[in-house]
Amino acid sequence: QVHLVESGGGSVQAGGSLRLSCAASEDIYKFRTNCMAWWRQAPGKEREGVANIYSGGGWTNYADSVKGRFTIAQDKSTVYLQMNSLKPEDTAMYYCAAGVWSGGVCGGIRVWGQGTQVTVSS
Repeated sequence: QVHLVESGGGSVQAGGSLRLSCAASEDIYKFRTNCMAWWRQAPGKEREGVANIYSGGGWTNYADSVKGRFTIAQDKSTVYLQMNSLKPEDTAMYYCAAGVWSGGVCGGIRVWGQGTQVTVSS
């Protein structure tokens, strides 16, 4: 059963924008999570956290590489990632995740989405 479904990926030229969406299923509560996050993984690289949001209070944080360009937001059971001023190095598979907020980040990931591809050309 799929609990997190991402959409909005695609191909864009450098400097362009994309908005990713992640819809959580109604039974996501069973995992007792309280935060959402976006991660990404480029070919040959480790998966890295991009942005986090605490569902109960809206606190957010971002990887240094995307600060000022990406914005994470949540509306009920859907989380968004607005990506502006995209760079070729942003090219990756982007994953939505649900976890437990601790130490200012959304860690203890309990649910992963299947990913959506973002490709930025120069």
